Amino acid sequence: MNPSSRSFTIPRLLATVGALTALSMTGCSSTDPGATGDGREPEVGTAPRILNSADLRFPLDAYVARGDRIALLTRAQNTLIDQCMQRYGFRYTSLGGNAFPNDRARLYGVSDAGEASRYGYKNPDANSGAGQQVAPDPQLGPNESLFMHGEKDLDPSKPVPMNQEEAERTGQGAISVDGQKVPAGGCRRESYLKLFAPTRDAVDIMLPQNMVTDSYLRSGEDSRVRQVKAEWSACMAEKGYKTDDPVAPQVDLGFQSAQDSPQAIAAAQHDVTCKERTNLVGVWHMVQTAYQNRLIEKNAETLDLAKKQMEDRMRLAAQLTGTG
Repeated sequence: MNPSSRSFTIPRLLATVGALTALSMTGCSSTDPGATGDGREPEVGTAPRILNSADLRFPLDAYVARGDRIALLTRAQNTLIDQCMQRYGFRYTSLGGNAFPNDRARLYGVSDAGEASRYGYKNPDANSGAGQQVAPDPQLGPNESLFMHGEKDLDPSKPVPMNQEEAERTGQGAISVDGQKVPAGGCRRESYLKLFAPTRDAVDIMLPQNMVTDSYLRSGEDSRVRQVKAEWSACMAEKGYKTDDPVAPQVDLGFQSAQDSPQAIAAAQHDVTCKERTNLVGVWHMVQTAYQNRLIEKNAETLDLAKKQMEDRMRLAAQLTGTG
């Protein structure tokens, strides 16, 4: 991400597998999440027998907001937007901030026998709307829109604050509307900076999340995981299912438009049986955990600061929403 980016449309805080992806406004960290050593695969022990991925835990969980924390941060950001808009005589309300569905139930593909028998490859949480129904902003008048979003077209050559501390100290990028000073990016961006980048040493909130993604991708290409994927694929072939993708085999199998059809359910049931036989979830989780541990070791100082800032952020969010 270019720290000098002038695009300040801040979307609401939404959680997906790549949670928080659109909110990184603090500039990319100089810490490379892929700096995992000399390129050798991390050592692992014997994988525990695991089938259902829904309740898996990972070392990087301490640094990444998930589930109820995401919902709380969403409500806190909405509160900060409203507080800012009140300075200009307006109010802001949003329906965002509900609970989010489990984002690990399909981390390595369908892995719950009961779910496979009922839904096949259809993800029952995918269209539930839990945590993702966000009321659209009402139509805003010209000045109200400026207070909310700031200027649409900004001079990319002019610096703007990348944290709230700098914004308050310099006022860079601020504009004047009817004699009222409006921060760069408007109330949306101010709310983001106050919550996620209050000080100069704020760690990019996307850094830990990028590490999670990195560990997932690297583990997926690890020789131990490739081996168990091949074993799973051979197991699937025993019933005539030709696929080498345990995460989304419905694509190869032609069930994209009918993921809960009787045929898809039969395939998903066999899929889970093969995952259990090969211990795919247990092996992949063990290997991904090893990559995360190595990332934590290589980036310990930065992550320690990120963890402290996460704790501070959650306390502030609780205060803002009256839940602390």
